[in-house]
Amino acid sequence: MGLFNGLFGHNKNQEEKATGKIAWIPITSLVEIDEIEEKSEIRPQVIFKHSTTCGISRMVLNMFSANYRIEEGHMDMYFLDLHKHRDVSDEISRKFGVTHQSPQLLIIKEGAVVAHKSHGAITEIDLEPYVSLEERQ
Repeated sequence: MGLFNGLFGHNKNQEEKATGKIAWIPITSLVEIDEIEEKSEIRPQVIFKHSTTCGISRMVLNMFSANYRIEEGHMDMYFLDLHKHRDVSDEISRKFGVTHQSPQLLIIKEGAVVAHKSHGAITEIDLEPYVSLEERQ
C-alpha cells in the first residue's frame, strides 16, 4: 500500500513540498471571496481549488507549482482546501459564474474570472499574460 499511498493517497510531506515554492494564501471563509474580488481591481488574484484526498489533484498541484514562474507580488495566490471549505467553493462558483471542478484554477482580474482551467489543463496555463505591463517591469 505504501507505493500507492504515495501516488494516490494523502502524503503531507509531498503536498508541503509542492506548495512550498508559492506563497499560498489559504481561503477559509466566505468573507474572503469579496476581499479577493476587491483586490482583483489592483492585481490579478489566482484561486487553486484542491482536493486533499485526490491523487490527480495532488499531481496537478505538484506540476503547477514546479512550473510556477511569476515573481512574488505580481499576483495573489489563494489555496482552497475543498474538503474543509466546500461552502467557500460553492460561493466562488456562484459569485464568479464558473462551474465547480476539482482541481480548478481561476484567474480573477477587475472583479471577473478572466481564465479558468481544471484537471490537467491547469498545468498548461500561462499566467504571464495576466500580469499587467507595469507589474512586469
